[in-house]
Amino acid sequence: MRSYLARRLISLIPVALGVVTLTFALIHLIPGDPVIAMLGDNASPADIVSLRHRLGLDRPLWDQYAAFLYGIVHGDLGRSISTNEPVARLIAERFPATVELAIAGLAMAILIAFPLGFAAGANPGRAIDIGAMGFAIVGVSIPHIYLGPLLMIVFSLNLGWLPLTGRGGLSHLILPALTLGAALAAVLARMLRQSLASAGAADYVRTALAKGLSRRAALVRHALRNAITPVVTLLGLQLGGLLTGTIVTEMIFSWPGLGRLLITAISARDYPLVEGCVLTFALTYVIVNLLTDLAYGLIDPRIRVE
Repeated sequence: MRSYLARRLISLIPVALGVVTLTFALIHLIPGDPVIAMLGDNASPADIVSLRHRLGLDRPLWDQYAAFLYGIVHGDLGRSISTNEPVARLIAERFPATVELAIAGLAMAILIAFPLGFAAGANPGRAIDIGAMGFAIVGVSIPHIYLGPLLMIVFSLNLGWLPLTGRGGLSHLILPALTLGAALAAVLARMLRQSLASAGAADYVRTALAKGLSRRAALVRHALRNAITPVVTLLGLQLGGLLTGTIVTEMIFSWPGLGRLLITAISARDYPLVEGCVLTFALTYVIVNLLTDLAYGLIDPRIRVE
């Protein structure tokens, strides 16, 4: 297992470098001038030149890239152009809220998907299977930007059960988590249903049934572990997607996370802050994929042998 972990960590180095390079390149391709955004269209040419020099935006692009890499290696993401605060501190203040929302969305997805997927996979072709898969189709079809306001109208404005926006206690977390986790719940339920139905038709399950086990016990004891392996892989990949999905959800529910910070930074053409936010999202996605590979290796010993 140690050699497997070492190989995966080494493979992250070129991936991380590629993420850093693409982040820097894409941010500098965004149209607009941050200096003009800060000073306004009526600023004098002298003020524009002075501020651009002070921010280091008049240096060659390769020089800015080298300084960007040097800062990342030393844990320095620069200072925000719009607020003049350290980017690392701004991200550290907002990132916990995003992680909280992503974990809550993941938990909501698991709580919905696993009972539905197991019930559908254990009873293929029956009414509960059709109902669960119908829910999955609806969950995948409704995007966050429509589901969030719909939940707000029903549970906040009409019924008054839950807060409308903001971050506070558990009640503030329910609607954003449900909005974020609904699509993932639908995908996981479909995957678990397919895997469990296939595993339930395997010879070892038929052998367990012949020995006197009930179908439910045979599925839980023998088929579930094999069926859950591809679900874990999908879960890890989708968890990275949850982090990027928080951007829309945070804007809908005024959630003070990294997604809202990123949108604000893009509007202000704040290069260092946008680079720091995008880099944080991307590297988090890479780390989540690594943890997924490790979990996959723990569940399936064949991966460790390979």
